[in-house]
Amino acid sequence: MRNMRKFFSSIMTFVAGRSRSGADKKQVSWQRLTFGLLLSSNIGWLAYRRRSLSRSGVAGAVVTGSTIFGLGGFAWGLSLIFFFVSSSLFSHFRAADKARTAADKFSKGSQRDLAQVGANGGVATVMAMGYGLSQQPALRASFEAGFIGALATANADTWATELGVLSQRPPRLITTGQTTAPGTSGGISTLGASAAAGGALSEGLIYQLLQRRSSPLLPIIALISGFAGSLFDSLLGATVQAIYYCPQCQKETERRIHNCGTPTRHVRGLSWLDNDLVNLLATLCGSLLAILLRLPFCSRQVRQ
Repeated sequence: MRNMRKFFSSIMTFVAGRSRSGADKKQVSWQRLTFGLLLSSNIGWLAYRRRSLSRSGVAGAVVTGSTIFGLGGFAWGLSLIFFFVSSSLFSHFRAADKARTAADKFSKGSQRDLAQVGANGGVATVMAMGYGLSQQPALRASFEAGFIGALATANADTWATELGVLSQRPPRLITTGQTTAPGTSGGISTLGASAAAGGALSEGLIYQLLQRRSSPLLPIIALISGFAGSLFDSLLGATVQAIYYCPQCQKETERRIHNCGTPTRHVRGLSWLDNDLVNLLATLCGSLLAILLRLPFCSRQVRQ
């Protein structure tokens, strides 16, 4: 047990590398970047073998993971890994049941591609870049909150989608409250909402446990911003996301080509606003909300 503790302690020291000189800090950043590259490459390869990522998805995961590890740090990188691992596990959880219930609804399967990786991790990556390149404590605190808000939203939305579709009760549209088919964009259920709250809060708690110097309010900020971001995702899905109709199966779907191979026709929403772009906008919403929630406490830190 002591050897294991020493091992993890040495890795944390290696990745976090709190050095005083500017040269040492640059060296540590390169060390973290290298560590993130190696770790994300290995995780991406394993995910590809398990069909959780496509080839383009692996490339996106490597870029995202390396950047977040290199410019954010150890806690940032492991928070990203927690999101990816938990979302992948839930994607494969009762996959057969979900395929029978709503597979024809979703635009893509459980194997994530580059667009999906960018939609879920793009805003978090930008926040890590801002954090790593900034020297002002208030700005760094804002970027930290923005990172957590974006990742909490992505986690909340994924958990809600993967678990909510298994609800025994039909979901209701967020706009009208009318019942709808499982997997319909904009549909919410008690199970899905509970999963969203759990996904958002868990992301904040994981980061808080890993980053001891962070604000104790971050888990609450993650819960509020992540849950709000997932609701915003549902709102976009119910109002402006592109939805298509398969004349052969007589079903609505997010796909331009239905599972049966029939070309679908556009019935509502903006034709250019697909699910990936909706996810990107939702994570941006969660990120900005987290920054706004954190701002008053950033001002207090500066005054102190």
